[in-house]
Amino acid sequence: MSHLFSPTSIGNVELPNRIVIAPMCEYSAEEGRATDWHMIHLGHLALSGAALLFTEATAVEADGRISPGDLGLWSDETEAALGKVVAAVRRYSPIKLGIQLGHAGRKASSDAPWNGGQLVPESDGGWLGWAPSAVPHNAHEPAPHALDDAGLERIRNAFVDSARRALRLGFDAIEVHAAHGYLLHQFLSPLSNQRDDAYGGSLENRMRFPLEIFQALREITPPSVALGVRVSATDWVEGGWDLEQTLVFAEALKARGCEFIDVSSGGVSPQQKIPVGPNYQVPFAEEIKRRIGMPTITVGLITEAQQAEDILAQGKADMVALARGMLYDPRWPWHAAAELDGQVSAPKQYWRSQPRELKALFGETRFGQR
Repeated sequence: MSHLFSPTSIGNVELPNRIVIAPMCEYSAEEGRATDWHMIHLGHLALSGAALLFTEATAVEADGRISPGDLGLWSDETEAALGKVVAAVRRYSPIKLGIQLGHAGRKASSDAPWNGGQLVPESDGGWLGWAPSAVPHNAHEPAPHALDDAGLERIRNAFVDSARRALRLGFDAIEVHAAHGYLLHQFLSPLSNQRDDAYGGSLENRMRFPLEIFQALREITPPSVALGVRVSATDWVEGGWDLEQTLVFAEALKARGCEFIDVSSGGVSPQQKIPVGPNYQVPFAEEIKRRIGMPTITVGLITEAQQAEDILAQGKADMVALARGMLYDPRWPWHAAAELDGQVSAPKQYWRSQPRELKALFGETRFGQR
């Protein structure tokens, strides 16, 4: 059997294959509310045959949005809007659904990438972000608010409230976003965390707030829902967050009941120098899997079926996640199954698309017609 199309699990959530659709920001929400775009976008990805589909990074408070168009889950209105999308997916697809909960921190209030992606100033309807320290992401930007004790408590409560809403909506997995230079990553990295209290300085102190967030969610998340974390394994900047610190963080997460870790890199500093290429982030996932033993998802320019198969066959990760590649080819799992002699789930309405030479691709199907 193909490794890619063999079953696995995260926590108590069983997955029929090892293909994950990674969170992808769409910049198309309205005041945090999911729109018809999300219905179309997530709806067609839900028919892909992948095992697990994550929503885009979903803000736990309005100030935590990366952009004014980001999805949110902080109010009854945002919950109801996302609930309509979840209900539609559930009606037509068996895919497991995950939500990535996060806070943009000092990288909040950015414009959509097709508009340049730069900071939206308060004078143009933007807002000032929140961060561990009053250190801007770019030197030419205004300094963010440094979080005080009340602010830390507000954000802890916001994560818990959003997680409760996600549980009410019936998500199968929750992923805490501690990567890509957003708030929890900002606490981890010495480049952005310059506090002199219990939340800054030593590695133990810099990990404290992200671990508090995770622990708070662990206490309310039932065994039926998988709880994991997205990390940036390195800042790609000398003197920043790196793999050895990530391993310490991963061990602490595992001790607190983390059930999977999704391994990315970079995002906290514009000084980063990333050697982008196929599999460029796989070694980080491989090392975390080897030394920590937690179910591991790897990402980063994984585009070919055999490439994904080899990563898994060589024991470098437990699952592979695709983002841009899935946008380019929303039926990537179908095509990978055809290449690797696997099977995928497909809606009955599409069974007739199965090529004659691949009659087992969707399992045994029968059609009758008068």
